[in-house]
Amino acid sequence: MRKKRVLIVDDDHNVLKALVRVLQDEDYDVVTAESAMEAKSLIERQEVHMIISDIVMPLTSGHKLLAWVRQHYPDIIRTMFTGNADLSMVMRAVNEGEIYRFFTKPWDPVELKLSIRLGLEKYDLEKERRVLQTIVRQQRSELDRIEEEYPGITAVKRDLSDAVVLDELSDDDREQIKQWCVRQ
Repeated sequence: MRKKRVLIVDDDHNVLKALVRVLQDEDYDVVTAESAMEAKSLIERQEVHMIISDIVMPLTSGHKLLAWVRQHYPDIIRTMFTGNADLSMVMRAVNEGEIYRFFTKPWDPVELKLSIRLGLEKYDLEKERRVLQTIVRQQRSELDRIEEEYPGITAVKRDLSDAVVLDELSDDDREQIKQWCVRQ
């Protein structure tokens, strides 16, 4: 199984180095970008599972970057941090980028590591949820098709105590069901 990839975006090279050092023993790949444009380019070239972006950066702010990520790569878990906690900017970032977590600089290494692990678990759970939703849609479609071919087959009869009542199947019905199952 491939390692998860975490992208850290900050225009301060020293912050990036410090974060990479804090996360060097973790079981995921850490990649960095010093601008929103560099981050976008990286995301377009390789799979990223989580992004942690500074909010205040030159040219394109972190909240605009995270909004772009949300629009183009909604599966990526979006996190932000800043040393300048301007409440209106933070609220805009949270609303536009649907942020998973928010950190202030300086960060607590233990809290940061735990949040990244939880964020990557959230990524896996969301991916599994999407797979299961696809399976449920396929099963629903198959049930609809069967119901169309055999009207009433998916109906459930209940007695007064709410117990399920099963009608006896004829030998012909059983044989048809067996044949249908073999074909599938």
